Amino acid sequence: MMTFLVVIHLIVSLLLIAAVLLQSGKGSSMANVFGGGGMETVFGAETPAIMNRITTVLAIVFMINCILLTTLSFKYKSGTVIQRELQKHSAPAVPSEEPVQPQIPTPPTNVPPAQNNVNTQ
Repeated sequence: MMTFLVVIHLIVSLLLIAAVLLQSGKGSSMANVFGGGGMETVFGAETPAIMNRITTVLAIVFMINCILLTTLSFKYKSGTVIQRELQKHSAPAVPSEEPVQPQIPTPPTNVPPAQNNVNTQ
């Protein structure tokens, strides 16, 4: 469900950006880039009204989708990745039956004794 809503959100976002940029504004706009104002003839004489309706509908769908994504994110909340990793590492180890004795290192047996090279004069 979340993946579907995120994909819809991305598509609506891109369409909303395109709808806003294609509207003819006061002066130059992106609509003039694609043919010098030929956008007015695509939908007939009612192009500004149609573009306003398309932008309004896309904006409403965008906001509803934002609210749905926000409410569903709280439903699926399982903590952050950092919190999950801290819980894994902070779990107490199960104590063993026998206490662990520290190991005392033993010196190697086949090392020749050190020679004293000090001059005694």
